[in-house]
Amino acid sequence: MVVSETTLKWAMRFYPPLFFQRIWVQKFNKGFTGVEVKINKSVFNKNYNDSIFGGTIFAGADPFYALLFDQLLQRRGFKVRVWLKSAQIQYLKPGRTNLYFKINITEADVAEAEKILNTVGKFVKAFPIEMYNKEGELCVSLVNEVYVRNLHVGEEANIAY
Repeated sequence: MVVSETTLKWAMRFYPPLFFQRIWVQKFNKGFTGVEVKINKSVFNKNYNDSIFGGTIFAGADPFYALLFDQLLQRRGFKVRVWLKSAQIQYLKPGRTNLYFKINITEADVAEAEKILNTVGKFVKAFPIEMYNKEGELCVSLVNEVYVRNLHVGEEANIAY
């Protein structure tokens, strides 16, 4: 389903798995070329070490490459199934304050996906995410592997994220 940047921002803000962990979409870039996200430290996601629970941090990064590629490719006429295939995370420093991250997908990334979808039918690629605290210190480094499949005629386009 193609939606506007504002509609998806508000839908994601109140999506229960993100909302209750205080994961807040600040904005989607025009055309879904990127996203800015804030993970608010709160009593709901704080661990015994007074830092943000690792599961919250991981959940914060989970859906966004899939969402961006889904919206970008639908706008270019593709019927796709997109999901996070795998992920790796390194906690470099405790998240004792709010954490912030930005994701940007380049035109080269989209062109590569289009080319592979039109030839092979399936695009799989890993992308980095870095999360910073309010002082600008790198706290978390992730790699999310996105899976995009060009759907065949007759297959239902269910949302897979």
